[in-house]
Amino acid sequence: MPRLLILDRDGVINRDSNAFVKSAAEWQPLPGSMEAIGLLTRAGMKVSVASNQSGIGRGLFNRDALYAMHRKMRRIADMHGGVIERIVFCPHRPDEGCECRKPQPGMLQQLLNAYSMRPTEAVLVGDSARDIDAAVSAGVKPVLVLTGNGPSAQAELARRDIEVETWPDLLAYAEQLVAQLA
Repeated sequence: MPRLLILDRDGVINRDSNAFVKSAAEWQPLPGSMEAIGLLTRAGMKVSVASNQSGIGRGLFNRDALYAMHRKMRRIADMHGGVIERIVFCPHRPDEGCECRKPQPGMLQQLLNAYSMRPTEAVLVGDSARDIDAAVSAGVKPVLVLTGNGPSAQAELARRDIEVETWPDLLAYAEQLVAQLA
């Protein structure tokens, strides 16, 4: 049973946008995602977020706007009994070649180190092939949800002959995980 759940943000917790989510006003939770974070927290799991945020590097929004989105996310999670303990993000553009931007494992390793956990104690829930690739690179169990970019990620992973545990959304995954603990 995992002790740490690392969640991608856009497309897993909140609605994603091809034009980027640039403000707290634009940040809208997906149905059931906040309830899922509450379930996971009450079950004793640590919940953290690892998110590519290249909109910062592209000049579409700044860190203050990102922090406002994260305050909103944490406040709504709290209203559902959930705690998002840590949030790490990569502000770099895809062409910058950093070690933190998924599919690189840098953010996941940062979270594992912060909690002094082994990769086998963590799960990454994502909606893109790069999330799944980052999890595999870090030795963390990958889980795909079919919200956000999930359907296209599922198709891409199938083309690459990669099988991954898949759920309709974060709430469905959280409910089955918590049921296993009962």
